[in-house]
Amino acid sequence: MNKAELTLQLAEKTNLTQKVAKVIVDTIFDGMRDSLVRGERIEIRGFGSFVIRNYGGYRGRNPKTGDVVSVPPKKLPFFKVGKELRERVNSGS
Repeated sequence: MNKAELTLQLAEKTNLTQKVAKVIVDTIFDGMRDSLVRGERIEIRGFGSFVIRNYGGYRGRNPKTGDVVSVPPKKLPFFKVGKELRERVNSGS
């Protein structure tokens, strides 16, 4: 499912126009993005949680030339699935 399909499904289930549903979906994702940028944790009960993981810098190799390169530290979002969703996916229902 992509963002457009989510918007369409929201519009159908709530009897909203697609334009209003798009605004709702965009607002939710914008809020989630802004929270992650601030380093906050997002938890959606029964679904999962999003956190920012910090990865330190290291010295790596360019696979093409073999040169040693310095890889800077970085932050990446990480999703941890919730227990209820994991159980539903594994049971197939």
